[in-house]
Amino acid sequence: MLDLARLRALHAVYTHGSVGAAATALGYTPSAVSQQIAKLERETGTVLLERQGRGVALTDAANLLVATAQKLMAIVESAEVALEEQRGRPGGRLTVAAFPTAACGLVPPVLAGLAREHPSLELRLTEVDSRQSVDLVARGVVDLAVAHDWDITPLPAPEGVERAVIGDDRCDVLVPAGHRLAGRVSLTRSDVARERWICQPPGSMCHAWLVRTLREAGTEPDMAFQSGEYATHLALVAAGLGIALVPRLGRSPLPEGVVVVPLEPSPVRRLYAVWREGAARRPSIAVAVEMLRARWQVVSGGAVPVAECAALPVP
Repeated sequence: MLDLARLRALHAVYTHGSVGAAATALGYTPSAVSQQIAKLERETGTVLLERQGRGVALTDAANLLVATAQKLMAIVESAEVALEEQRGRPGGRLTVAAFPTAACGLVPPVLAGLAREHPSLELRLTEVDSRQSVDLVARGVVDLAVAHDWDITPLPAPEGVERAVIGDDRCDVLVPAGHRLAGRVSLTRSDVARERWICQPPGSMCHAWLVRTLREAGTEPDMAFQSGEYATHLALVAAGLGIALVPRLGRSPLPEGVVVVPLEPSPVRRLYAVWREGAARRPSIAVAVEMLRARWQVVSGGAVPVAECAALPVP
């Protein structure tokens, strides 16, 4: 008989692309994951992983077992949902994925509130890009994701995934204090189209939105400095190296020499809670989504300083 824990280990390697990444996601050591897969190979009499450069590749037999694992995990999840629904209170494991600024400025007090009010709930958090988090929900790797999109870069909507709006996060342009635009009351897209930009790296939703928006203003954007950390954006702006578009949720206290100038119309990214179809029946999912929305009402009036994330009051 196939062991579900070993199938989960193989499925995690398929999902995350390596034994090390699978181990991190599962909370195991790489050695433990390798041992699980080695036992599965002995059970099935097949080779499941092959060396490919410095990594591994799944064999055809492994891909067949991954498809089986997905079906079995869906059945197990359905049973867990039914049991939790019958109990009528949150319990079991709840795995949450969130994009970086939400993982700092929105999610921690929600998890703290869940832990305090529902001690039988086992909580896990992973920080990933929004597009990846939705895929992880669809594959059954995480239970709930906090994701975002922009008006011209909509969030993917895989089959079997549901979502609810949490709120809208507005963005502003940050410029050096001595910049020619620093004294303006507001800016238009044409005002900033030819500036030197500090931005998120390619592949992120924020980068895609900014590039597309500036191109629509009639110019090829100069993406001179790229970093995944908004704190780095602020430091680069303070050094006078360019301007940046930073969401309010992701904004730490402004360093000296940085000025906020609104962009009109105001860029907005929409935040969502995302889960698998039918999982909203789980009390833990329903309560978590409710608490995320309530917490957003607290933080949406202004930015949440990064330095204060750990000290935010629980809802």
